[in-house]
Amino acid sequence: MLSEIIFSPTGGTRRAADILAAALGDVEDIIDLCDRNTDITTSFDGNDTVLIAVPSYSGRVPSAAAEKLARLKGNGARAVLLCAYGNRAYDDTLAELADIVEKSGFDITAAVAAVTEHSIVRKYAEGRPDKCDEQALASFGEKIREKIASGDAIRPTLPGNVTKGKVKELGFVPKTGTGCISCGLCADKCPTGAIDPHNVKKTDKTKCISCMACVAACPTHARKLNGDVTTVASLMLKKVCSEPKKNELFI
Repeated sequence: MLSEIIFSPTGGTRRAADILAAALGDVEDIIDLCDRNTDITTSFDGNDTVLIAVPSYSGRVPSAAAEKLARLKGNGARAVLLCAYGNRAYDDTLAELADIVEKSGFDITAAVAAVTEHSIVRKYAEGRPDKCDEQALASFGEKIREKIASGDAIRPTLPGNVTKGKVKELGFVPKTGTGCISCGLCADKCPTGAIDPHNVKKTDKTKCISCMACVAACPTHARKLNGDVTTVASLMLKKVCSEPKKNELFI
């Protein structure tokens, strides 16, 4: 059985994962780690292949995703890892993700680093994954599928180091401006429950992980970052994000 386990607050990671999964086979189950009501007590076994996809936050696995992944039971299931990043770098994300899922009982079969539109400064890697990315990811999926069919169980060597300690939060907290209709969708979609569902203008800064799920979900585009914050972030990323990066396969 092929399953997808995805943490994708703004949809980019989900898009890349779905393209890869389509080349792996027919997906029978999707577990959305952004949904606070998702049951993550699912157990797998050695007959299962599980695509586990997360975005890279400052080169690490988002804490909200890591906590849930640590509670899964792999029982020898094959894990295909996918790390999505906004054209800067994914640093230690794949190494940390592998460490988490291996401790949960999964065997690593392959891993992919996929470029997706930056979740905060959208002009970087805008529109990605694009047609070329789709072709690359589909090709990766076919190669992974062939490896699984051959019975090859060799674990791929992954870049990066396993970093201990809490993920450094960016501190970019979106605000609610004019146009807000108090529909509550931002609060519902927030993976950490940082937004007060009874007053969406209130956000708990200690819970916010700057994932931008609320910005992506807002139907009136009333939820956004302060313009000065976005400008500063854009300037900080300009040098490292301007040149397009390529998707990578580790198998």
